[in-house]
Amino acid sequence: MEKPDILMLAPMMPLIVEGIAARFTLHRLWEAPDPERALAELAERVRGIAAGSHAPVTAAVIDRLPRLEIVASFGVGYDHVDAAHAGERGVVVTNTPDVLTDEVADLALGLLISTVRQLPQAEAHLRAGRWLERPYPLTATLRGRRVGILGLGRIGKAIATRLQAFGLEVVYHGRRAQPDVPYRFYGDLVEMARDADVLMVVTPGGPETRHMVNAPVLEALGPEGILVNVARGTVVDERALIDALRQGAILSAGLDVFEDEPRVPAELIAMEHVVLLPHVGSASVHTRNAMGQLVVDNLVSWFDGRGALTPVAETPVPLPLAGRG
Repeated sequence: MEKPDILMLAPMMPLIVEGIAARFTLHRLWEAPDPERALAELAERVRGIAAGSHAPVTAAVIDRLPRLEIVASFGVGYDHVDAAHAGERGVVVTNTPDVLTDEVADLALGLLISTVRQLPQAEAHLRAGRWLERPYPLTATLRGRRVGILGLGRIGKAIATRLQAFGLEVVYHGRRAQPDVPYRFYGDLVEMARDADVLMVVTPGGPETRHMVNAPVLEALGPEGILVNVARGTVVDERALIDALRQGAILSAGLDVFEDEPRVPAELIAMEHVVLLPHVGSASVHTRNAMGQLVVDNLVSWFDGRGALTPVAETPVPLPLAGRG
């Protein structure tokens, strides 16, 4: 039986490469001397794509592959895939949710605590020998803070559970109120920021949420407010954030994501009162392996006729054509 052809646009972790190669005919586009020519030659054969956030699957790419059935994307965010266009074409898009929920939630809490209590700066103080000269200055506290979560999905709920264990009040903003959660809902983000002491960003990226956290939101958060972003850098207006931090409009920020990764603005790097991480929310061996395996499992399940395991909302395609009806 002929193996389905799967296209990989850019390098991915060995577990994914080896898993796909074991079950399918894998084409590594980045290894081709002329990727554009290789894509043209493969266009009539490719039935699946494996992709990460560094390899955009645009409408143009989708339209060049008439036999394309599935795009298996690595990561819970999939703004690098034109999922709406894929849905219009009848192409299913999958992501890797759930397996990274706890890892990202843990990181979010660690980033919040590190930012409030200035843990990286305190360690740097010790390593530089400055403790011998004077104690590290007193910091802000987590006690008594109300945390507003922007995006109460799987990860947002896991973060909320952890925040409650710390004795903190949780409120949230999203597209709509969720009747099955005990937290107060805000229909207006500025209003929530005004009432919160921490703004935790967990909402998906993409055009709909671009610069959702802007100057008015940051101003509402106030001079004691802290911004933590573990979602996508595009959700925050980075220039407005830099201005707010410079002017003291907010107290500090903990960022795991940036607008133009891996390029981080020099202004942020120069600020000693912020905490910056290189997008490591899910970056443990255990979790990245689970995510990679889910990419492979989605492809295997699809081409075995059992349907996608984790289709995204824009492409709720139940089964491959051969398995429908």
